[in-house]
Amino acid sequence: MGQPQPQPQPQSERQPRRHDREFRSIPHVIRLAARRFGDATALVDGELRLSFRDMEELMLRAVRSAVALGIGPGDRVGLCGPNSAEWIVAALGIQGAGGIVVPLNTRFKAGEISYILRKSGAKALFAAASFLGTDYIADLVKADPGLPALDRTVSLLGPRGSARLTWDEFLASGDGADVDARAAVDRLTPDHVSDVMFTSGTTGHPKGVILTHGQSLRAYGWMSEEYTFRASDTFLVVPPFFHCFGYKAGWLASFLHGVTVVPMAVFDAGRALETIERERVSILLGPPTIFHDLLGHPDRAAHDLSSLRVSMTGGTTIPEALIHAMKKELSFDIVLSAYGLTESTALVTTTRPGDPEETVARTTGRPIPGVEVRIDGDEEGVGEILVRGYNVTSGYWDDPAATAEAVDPDGWLRTGDVGRLDVAGNLSIVDRKKEMFIVGGFNAYPAEIEKLLLGHEPIAQVAVVGVPDERLGEVGCAFVVPRPGAAVTEADVVAWAREHMANFKVPRHVRFVDELPRNASQKVLKHELRARFGSR
Repeated sequence: MGQPQPQPQPQSERQPRRHDREFRSIPHVIRLAARRFGDATALVDGELRLSFRDMEELMLRAVRSAVALGIGPGDRVGLCGPNSAEWIVAALGIQGAGGIVVPLNTRFKAGEISYILRKSGAKALFAAASFLGTDYIADLVKADPGLPALDRTVSLLGPRGSARLTWDEFLASGDGADVDARAAVDRLTPDHVSDVMFTSGTTGHPKGVILTHGQSLRAYGWMSEEYTFRASDTFLVVPPFFHCFGYKAGWLASFLHGVTVVPMAVFDAGRALETIERERVSILLGPPTIFHDLLGHPDRAAHDLSSLRVSMTGGTTIPEALIHAMKKELSFDIVLSAYGLTESTALVTTTRPGDPEETVARTTGRPIPGVEVRIDGDEEGVGEILVRGYNVTSGYWDDPAATAEAVDPDGWLRTGDVGRLDVAGNLSIVDRKKEMFIVGGFNAYPAEIEKLLLGHEPIAQVAVVGVPDERLGEVGCAFVVPRPGAAVTEADVVAWAREHMANFKVPRHVRFVDELPRNASQKVLKHELRARFGSR
């Protein structure tokens, strides 16, 4: 008899492929993709269709133009605009020249953008001249005319606006430059800083998270393989590019595997349904709200959605009924959940294909390879989530005090999130530490209460915040989006809650709303909900 043959291991149990070593830098991904996938379609943006070879040529042109603009190794450059081909090419050009991209939230006002550009020491700014009714550069000129980044400005889309160069003028500016763009890209290593991602800034000033090419390639190369990305796929990228969800889990993960990218500037369920059908979209990742909107759209049944294959929805509250509906009514084969934060390259844990729906709904899965998670908790195993691994930032830009507070000398990142680990190693998020409120001495975690309330059939979406109470100190207020056609009252919700959760968790107030306020990353703006309660 011969020797027994080793059995193939599941992808998650094999020694993971090191995409950081293989691809070296984010721009180098495009160079290799041009060789591997050639004339296959890389990007579809409206009428624009680019092959992988086209992408390489356009990137190299942008590298030459970035150098001509005065961008060199280590220079920070602001990038503010909607999901688009120009955003991707600008980022690749900046990075290829050795620069560091500083993505800017398109919902930020001029004062917030100015703070980030000054804090990061940005040398230049690429921004849309007209998006959501805003000319970002014009607003900055009014708010902070001495801002150094305003010396070098490029309009990302459409008209010049207040920029010094249009997009076409920027690309043309490097055509005669004596710059070896390929050599510039090849000089980049996995350890070079690729971007400084500023946190959303919903409380206090945003902090700039420093991340490298290698961190992103290693994390999202593994993730996209685990999620079964393949060259025949098309990915409709809805999450904004200024967030890792749209940038790194979106177009970067796609180009690693020859996936066609279709950027969406502003989510609209009707247009998304049309695009899914027309482009045969197979990958769609995003927050639960976009899937609720697709499922509830009156024209959904008129569209062929059979191409949909892979989805991951982030967030702490994912009702199991939504996962069922995504598979049955939206045709997804794979629906996953994950957890991360900007300081951890936005990826810490994820469920895996084949996990039970209950695991996907109730947990964010196991740590990714090379990453450790532990709970700094109480006797019940609930506490702050700590993360250590290659994915953790080296620190905040120009903020050593905040860095020391967030990452201890042993490399453990204090996430500020509260969670627990089950016996299988799956992480459940109980809540943001700062969102916890205390009801008569008991700690109440909004995310836990939200999960329970989503078990009540008439509730489609819900957000819970702590509000003042004379007797108990604080109590919960639930802002509820009812299911279409549902007849539900405040008394109904409270009565159901009393049957299904401990008394201190039961919301004392219920407000019905048409939608929950969200930022561009689709996070619920709980400070706005607290303000609404106060205004009542």
